[in-house]
Amino acid sequence: MKTAQEIIELFHMKPLPREGGYYVESYGADEKIAEAALPKRYTGQRNVSSAILYLLTADTFSRLHRLNSDEIFHFYLGDPGTMLLLHPDGSSETMVLGPDIINGQRVQMLVPRGTWQGCFLNTGGSFALMGTTVAPAFKFDDFEPADREELVLQYPNQKDLIIQLTRPD
Repeated sequence: MKTAQEIIELFHMKPLPREGGYYVESYGADEKIAEAALPKRYTGQRNVSSAILYLLTADTFSRLHRLNSDEIFHFYLGDPGTMLLLHPDGSSETMVLGPDIINGQRVQMLVPRGTWQGCFLNTGGSFALMGTTVAPAFKFDDFEPADREELVLQYPNQKDLIIQLTRPD
């Protein structure tokens, strides 16, 4: 198996601003959706879809954030990671992305638009190579970082994970 550094170099990945981890865009549809045809939560026209490769290492994590679009995560290889989801209705859940599907890990999962999300490698893991697909395509202005204090008030049962996933580097 490759190391995290070998994967970063192989795919020419770079640090993902504001979120953490490493990424490279692997697909951007060449067809566009006009702004007038999109829901009002979007600004400007969008590509129909986009996809990235995303890598977490033992030293990185995905900071809590939410997007305007649904995001589908795909697990490819490496160690399992735990995803925290804080839903708009006040409920929350954790899911594990990983290869052990017999024991409940997932190789694919949906993060519905407007859901706060963050992810970290499980203890002892060295890396997880994942991918995400977003439609309409992701733009960096769609990224909304979490406010720790606000989320702790709204989701007190997830306080520890919220603190973990909103800490600075």
